[in-house]
Amino acid sequence: MKGTYDVIEDAPYFRAVERAASEVSRLFNFKEIRTPLFEASELFHRSVGETTDIVSKETYDFTDRGGRRVTLRPEGTAGVVRAYIENKLHADPRVPGKYYYLGTMYRYDRPQKGRTREFRQFGVESFGTKSPAVDAETLAAAHTFFRALKLQDALTLHINTLGGRESKANYAAALRAHLEPHVETLCADCQRRYQDNPLRILDCKIDGDSEAVQNAPRTLDHLAADDRKNFEEVLSHLDALQIDYVVDHALVRGLDYYTHTVYEFKVDAALLGSQNAIGGGGRYDELVETLGGPPTPATGFGIGLERLIHVLKQRGFTPREGHVHLYLLAIGEEARRRTFTLAHELRLGGLVVETDLLGRSVKAQFKQSEHHQAAFVGILGETELAAGTINLKDQATQEEQTLKQSELLKTIKTRLNGRSKAPDCSDCTEKGSQK
Repeated sequence: MKGTYDVIEDAPYFRAVERAASEVSRLFNFKEIRTPLFEASELFHRSVGETTDIVSKETYDFTDRGGRRVTLRPEGTAGVVRAYIENKLHADPRVPGKYYYLGTMYRYDRPQKGRTREFRQFGVESFGTKSPAVDAETLAAAHTFFRALKLQDALTLHINTLGGRESKANYAAALRAHLEPHVETLCADCQRRYQDNPLRILDCKIDGDSEAVQNAPRTLDHLAADDRKNFEEVLSHLDALQIDYVVDHALVRGLDYYTHTVYEFKVDAALLGSQNAIGGGGRYDELVETLGGPPTPATGFGIGLERLIHVLKQRGFTPREGHVHLYLLAIGEEARRRTFTLAHELRLGGLVVETDLLGRSVKAQFKQSEHHQAAFVGILGETELAAGTINLKDQATQEEQTLKQSELLKTIKTRLNGRSKAPDCSDCTEKGSQK
């Protein structure tokens, strides 16, 4: 179906990215949370916003057999907030309450490079405090995630602030006044947004580059004193962590629930085109209360995995997993029976092992080892069977040695130990610059 795809060759990429996400979340003490793929439609209408493109154009809505209006989740935050309220997680004395998720989202959007209608997302949410340090810690988690994938130098953090309710209202009024002479030149959607939520005009793919939008007033010029101080503290914390950023005055994000800090992670346009954000987030201090919970400030981000993996491929990243550690090649029927049991023993020891089950010739077995990109080939014939040994060939160095079958597991693990591995966040805790 258009906008969806089967994950086959890309599965190792997803595992590598998801492993890095889980490991970074562990380092920052974010607890995993899994919410349903579908929720009551009202949840997304109230949280994301009735007038947003996501709700008005992109959600998959349906009526179930019980007559209830249901929506496939288009983003992760609303479901996590609903779970936070229903499970009374606000009663947990550990503040902030920190959660992460990895899951599938659905939006009826135009499929394009790295963007599909069914897509996967990594996100974190932090509840319970307005502290600017929590915004910075959340951004530090994202930065560490990108660093684990060797992407810290390939993207730029764009950051801005909308301020609180008063500042946001003041800015909306100033923006309306600025755009009033130009309303008729805007697209139909932005003419509607002018009344409903003028900030979203800044996020428009059609009018975003127009002169009227480019010359729009800046949010920073309409902030209350406390809001300005809050944003300056966020930036000060990022400076202390040596996390680079660009203050982007046009950045507002596309969801209605954002207040105060908002941000996006952008890569070079050559990697993704003009729509080059691979994730983003911000603070949403009023959303928990809007959905029926106690007043609870919160902040978080979401990162699209398909877009991220597209960038990783463009950068030449190749996940190491998916390759076979050892191919056991049998010469003769007795050797074939032994390789069958030996393969099982080595798998229990943690090695990825393939062996011939179809009675192939020696030449065909060597060909299979190449197809599997096996790191080692173990050759077992009558001589080796009689001596309890095996001939081991290292495909990288072409070195061969004969060793006892009982030493095979330890030998291969020792050889593999010094070679590069898939991202497991070993870089996350290196000494030195965080940039």
